Amino acid sequence: MKTARLLSQARRRAGLTQRELAGRAGVAQPAIARIERGRVAPSVATLDRLLRATGHIVEVAPLEGAGVDRSLIRAALTRTAEERVASAGEAGRRLLAFRAAARAARNANVNRDAPGR
Repeated sequence: MKTARLLSQARRRAGLTQRELAGRAGVAQPAIARIERGRVAPSVATLDRLLRATGHIVEVAPLEGAGVDRSLIRAALTRTAEERVASAGEAGRRLLAFRAAARAARNANVNRDAPGR
């Protein structure tokens, strides 16, 4: 989203005029008008100050898909749909077996630690 639109929407959601926002943020009203028209790109510090005055914050988030190992996706897509379904079924069976083994181990520990043993 462009800075101009972001600031304008935040200001309107807060129910503020440019003049009111200027007073709260300590930024001249004409500067806010220039930012909202897209004529000026504010510094991060100025944008942060303006957004905080509207009750909003700037937040940094990773791009969607960042850190995803696409080689695994490509490898999966080389297999047929039937192979992928069979693999998912096998993974499900292994998960159930793992959970059953964990439950059995937990029960064995409870019985071992029970009083009178």
